[in-house]
Amino acid sequence: MTPTSLAPVRVSILGVLAVLFAAACWASSGIFVKLILVSAPVSSLLLAFWRDTAAFAVFLTLALAAGPRTLKIKREDIPWLTGMGFSLGVFHVALNLSYILNGVSVTTIQQAVMPAIVLVAARVIWNEPLTGIKLCSLVLIGIGTVLVSGLLRSDLPDITTGGILVGLLVPVLYAGWSLFGKALRAGYSAVTTLTWAFGIAALILLPCQFVAGAILPPPLPGVTYLWFAGLICVSTAAGFLAFIFALGRLPAGIATLLVMTEIVFAVAYAYLILNETLAAIEVAGGVLIMTGVAFTVIRQNGTI
Repeated sequence: MTPTSLAPVRVSILGVLAVLFAAACWASSGIFVKLILVSAPVSSLLLAFWRDTAAFAVFLTLALAAGPRTLKIKREDIPWLTGMGFSLGVFHVALNLSYILNGVSVTTIQQAVMPAIVLVAARVIWNEPLTGIKLCSLVLIGIGTVLVSGLLRSDLPDITTGGILVGLLVPVLYAGWSLFGKALRAGYSAVTTLTWAFGIAALILLPCQFVAGAILPPPLPGVTYLWFAGLICVSTAAGFLAFIFALGRLPAGIATLLVMTEIVFAVAYAYLILNETLAAIEVAGGVLIMTGVAFTVIRQNGTI
């Protein structure tokens, strides 16, 4: 699995499009989650558990339709698969807690640390070149993320010690399931990987429901189920399938840089769908993110 050369590899355009599609899908999750929480008295932990459980059911159905052998995994890959599922499940818990303790803007910045972790880890694990181009793109994307997220606003929530500790877990776990997914993607289909990963993630989240005092949601309005279906089909199933597909065609470092376009999509959705205002500084941040992404792809393919 380790390359014999550190020479740059050409970036698959199909892989790039898959990552951008995944980012667009993941960015929609904030819209669906907000609509769900506004329309029904559901906690973020309960919603995360049922999101992972429903996603597991979707991927399991796809796997069984493709044939029972689709679910077959090698014994030596069980630790990698368990690591991906564990990282994914705990990531959702940490993400929810960070939203509560730190707020959305700060949590967004915490997630933006993820590409740096993946770049270093991919260099160590797969010998992927840690080039100056990647580092420059990371700086551009990082600055753009700060501007887009609203971190420079004056109305940010106070950050507690608990919030800092939870916040440290967010990018680590985000990078963790991405790296485990990269390790597994070479030997399995996206459906196989995601079925097992979300099944394990749901099991990880299950004890949290007993701590929260409820495992079943209260009676919900009909429209809530519609939003939940969008969360599962668009934000989860389509997004994760596209990203795992892309990991088989792109270096892990490149994929995780590209996926930061999720922030731009999220801001655009909020502006177009929720009528949230878009400040000039946020527009500038979006331009920096897209510049970093474009620079990575074009320069990596040797066209500039």
